[in-house]
Amino acid sequence: MRVSHVITRLIVGGAQENTLSSVLGLGRIPDWEVELISGPTRGPEGSLESMALAVPGLLKLEPSLVRPVHPLMDALAYLRLRRHFRRTRPQIVHTHSGKAGVVGRFAARHAGVPRVIHTIHGPSFGPFQGAMANATFRSAERAAGRQTDHFVVVAEAMARQYLEAGIGNPSQYTRIFSGFDLAPFLAVRRDPELAERLGIRPGDFVVGKVARLFQLKGHDDLFAAAVEMVRQIPNVRFLLLGDGPWRGRFEAMAATEPGLAGRFLFAGLVPPSEVSRYLGLMDVLVHLSRREGLARVLPQALASGKPVIAFDCDGAAEVCRDEETGFLLKPGDLPGLVDRVVRLAVDPDLAHRMGVVGRSWVRERFSEEALVQSLDTLYRQLLGRPGGAS
Repeated sequence: MRVSHVITRLIVGGAQENTLSSVLGLGRIPDWEVELISGPTRGPEGSLESMALAVPGLLKLEPSLVRPVHPLMDALAYLRLRRHFRRTRPQIVHTHSGKAGVVGRFAARHAGVPRVIHTIHGPSFGPFQGAMANATFRSAERAAGRQTDHFVVVAEAMARQYLEAGIGNPSQYTRIFSGFDLAPFLAVRRDPELAERLGIRPGDFVVGKVARLFQLKGHDDLFAAAVEMVRQIPNVRFLLLGDGPWRGRFEAMAATEPGLAGRFLFAGLVPPSEVSRYLGLMDVLVHLSRREGLARVLPQALASGKPVIAFDCDGAAEVCRDEETGFLLKPGDLPGLVDRVVRLAVDPDLAHRMGVVGRSWVRERFSEEALVQSLDTLYRQLLGRPGGAS
């Protein structure tokens, strides 16, 4: 059985890591012949293309599949994908991300592909943008939704948002958590050499954040709360993983804001295989994004035994269970953010207990094997085929 996955680009990000884990895992099941089609990967976010290219024949790059809206290139991408699907005749086309999700689903349906699936990794509409943009994206998602046999969501929150927007019906949605290789996170230890290289001293209380350095990721909220955190926790440091177009702006803020000089450490873009080493240096992970399906770093931090503090946006509440695995806050609650960080700083036993609960909870739900087995089962159900991955 042949399945084609389509994604707009293979930057270093949660949706891309999820997609790559899916195609690599499915490719190890004898019944599946898997390919991954991606547009060109550009920008400061890094690339996962080398990991896909390491498997001969897996990755097909489609130059016309570009991220910005571009009528000519979008039409060309549609035509080329439709022609490719007609020639290769996959039983399933499974799309990911906004542009590939719309163009790819229309191309697959018009090519006569038996089953068209789309994963909603994060919302394309919501309070994070204006009315005109929301109207445009809702319209596009409704049109693409009519070409879709089934939706996979990384969090139930995504299903609720799309159903409320009139996209599909409840029977078309399946939640499959974005699994990952748990082993390096479950085995994480503090790396003294890495700590020394970054300038983290023994006894520092490290608040970590893993996200692109760009809008809607919550860095401004962290900077706004940081001064008060420094006042109440003299040994606090902030470790930021990620890169992006706003890095210069945030570096300037860290250097010029009163009381913050030397407090912020910019690790830059970190390969997925290295994230666990950096999580091992953190005492708490904060996730303050205003737009995220369910950030993989939340279960990764919990698997590392670290408590998390998150704004209650999208799927965060499905992993950050308030007072159990961390603290859940209303978006923009900066006094609450300061209070929860301080509580963890002064009560290491509380932080440890939350880490233990979180690690056990994630171990049962977020393995890469569970992700792949769930997809295998879903595919077979949609195609009416027996059997499954062992």
